[in-house]
Amino acid sequence: MIIPTSKKTVSAKTKTTGTKTKKATATTKKTTAVKKISNPSGNGKILIIVESPSKATTLSNMLGKNYVVKSSKGHMKDLPKSRLAIDIEHDFEPEYILVKGKAALKNELMKLASESSHVLLASDPDREGEAIAWHLADILGVDLSEKCRVRFYEITANAVKTAVKNPDYIDLNKVDAQQARRILDRLVGYTLSPLLWKKIRYGLSAGRVQSVALNLICEREREIMKFVPDPYWVITAQAKNGKNNYELRAEKLDGKSLMKNSLPLLINTEKKAKEIIAEIKANEIIVSEFKTKKVSHSAPAPFRTSTLQQEASRKLSMVPAQTMRTAQALYEGINIPGRGHVGLITYMRTDSLRISNEALASCRDFIAKNFKPEYLPKEANIFGTSSKNMKVQDAHEAIRPTDINLTPDVIKDALTTEQYKLYSLIWRRFTASQMSDAVSAKATLKAEAGRVGLRQEGEILTFDGWSCVWPIDLKGSELAKIKEGEILTLKKAESDNRFTKPPARYSEAGLIKTLEENGVGRPSTYATIAGTLEGRGYIEKNEEKRFYPTGLGLTVDEFLAQYFNRKDLSSIVDAGFTAQMEKELDEVEEAQRKWLDVVGEFWKEFSTTLNEAQDAPRVPLPEPEPIGEKCPDCGHDLVKKRGRFGEFIACSNYPECKYTRPILSTIGVKCPKCGEGDIVQRKSKKGKTFYGCSRYPDCDYVSWNKPAGEKCPECGADLYRRGSTIYCEKCKYKTTVNEE
Repeated sequence: MIIPTSKKTVSAKTKTTGTKTKKATATTKKTTAVKKISNPSGNGKILIIVESPSKATTLSNMLGKNYVVKSSKGHMKDLPKSRLAIDIEHDFEPEYILVKGKAALKNELMKLASESSHVLLASDPDREGEAIAWHLADILGVDLSEKCRVRFYEITANAVKTAVKNPDYIDLNKVDAQQARRILDRLVGYTLSPLLWKKIRYGLSAGRVQSVALNLICEREREIMKFVPDPYWVITAQAKNGKNNYELRAEKLDGKSLMKNSLPLLINTEKKAKEIIAEIKANEIIVSEFKTKKVSHSAPAPFRTSTLQQEASRKLSMVPAQTMRTAQALYEGINIPGRGHVGLITYMRTDSLRISNEALASCRDFIAKNFKPEYLPKEANIFGTSSKNMKVQDAHEAIRPTDINLTPDVIKDALTTEQYKLYSLIWRRFTASQMSDAVSAKATLKAEAGRVGLRQEGEILTFDGWSCVWPIDLKGSELAKIKEGEILTLKKAESDNRFTKPPARYSEAGLIKTLEENGVGRPSTYATIAGTLEGRGYIEKNEEKRFYPTGLGLTVDEFLAQYFNRKDLSSIVDAGFTAQMEKELDEVEEAQRKWLDVVGEFWKEFSTTLNEAQDAPRVPLPEPEPIGEKCPDCGHDLVKKRGRFGEFIACSNYPECKYTRPILSTIGVKCPKCGEGDIVQRKSKKGKTFYGCSRYPDCDYVSWNKPAGEKCPECGADLYRRGSTIYCEKCKYKTTVNEE
């Protein structure tokens, strides 16, 4: 295999990298002289190679007949799947091969390159894209001492033409960083997986970043399992003064606070609760303080990859992979009537909050023209680095619309439902980020009832500012003004017995947030982490779409934690260790460290741990859980098992008895079609949730939407439920129910 090198740098057997020049060579197996991009005998056209076919279509329409734009359809070269393909004994030399099925594409690109005057490599502007460009340079014989690299941070006519006219060198430091990550992940995955086969069960696998995520989910589950709830009482006094009503909570007794962790945890017995209520009823409620203060709420930052995935999960119920697919389409280009194909957002894999001066000026101009003067701050809002644990790739911008004047409603008809929702989210967040502070008035009322101190807070917006385009979360509602010394008339005093709750399981958004806060993973990896763990059968989602580990997941995590969570050696399940590895990869990209040193240091410690774990005893998997029923075919116990498509019921006498049935989860609603069966939640072959009648096949009722078990009060059609919203598909009736 021949890997291109710069004329000015000759590398022998992976020894080169880490130099500060842009022309420093990346890892190589051999070196060879290569031709220049300039091809006087060519047809005069410039060949541009991008990653995706849709981006190729968009660029072709923008650049015209002097350019030929083709797609590599992702990576052209990669490590083979069938073996480790890392020569550990020879400086971790990787063995790259042509991706299966791409021989014809390779020949086509080579032919086009030979016929073109120049070749420009325009894969995505991140580490992965840089590696793709590097492999394309190898295949096509492009000279790395030439400026052959084009990076599109947004796909608009002006940005594309400017980038094409100003190509750069392939960033070989960035290639080294990507290659180091690829080698590290391969070393962990292809050496640890066989160990899991040997010690737990055949077919298991483990990954470097995924192991940290699994450990977070398992540790949270262990906290929940060990949690012992403590009782406490919330005491509320409903009172009035004239026409104004108040609802105060007891927070002090005899001048001492009853609060702990923002809850009245020190009201921990029914006797104490009754004592406090009796004291309130026996005394006048006298206002001791009423004060208000002005609170400014700064505009939210524009999106970066992680925050986009989190908000799309919360507000649109989109999983990260779905969010990134939709964002990719918006970035690569949508056909807008009157404009043709145009990229609607900037590059969506970024951890930067930087906004270009041109985009800031355009956004401020839009706000000035469409809002009152007070909604535009005197100067542009500038946002700092996104994470203390992560080096920001500041060549990128934050995720923003490429043209602020293309409002969501203007282009709605050109977008799919998903694209419209996500674009609207991005557009509104970016617009809000450059608007004036929202201002609220926060009021605090304190009162005394004998020995009991009471308190109520309220807050109202006095100036909506940025919140007119992006929702703001205020605590409490408006609190009517009252003077100190006034007496409130008690209407009712009551106590509510509650219990402390265990920490919540991670949602997809919460897991991404925690990983980012710990410096684990990168924008390009967040979307796949949870999906990988689900696919391995290590975690599942409950009805609230929160993750919990399976018995298999807990077993794998316990094994990894026992042998690969050591302070003296490489700890692949420790968030801090993995975050340090991310920093070291950043240092490789910045030419501060050599990739070989990073990989070598990791492997020296990891291989020691790996060898020691070979002597570990075999770990038994959890016994299948009996469900308390007998098999209808043979009379043995039925148990809950897990297979490729999730959990199911099977006979414990397998393989002698092969009885199985799916696990049907009822939702507490009778079938709206037959009225006899219960509605059960099922999974399609593609894993999508749907709802059907438990009497199937006698009753064939089926719905993708969750039935609410009620009829629409306006048109009589069946109602459906999404979260706390009850809605009618026929007449668009909608109402919200209390989840408590």
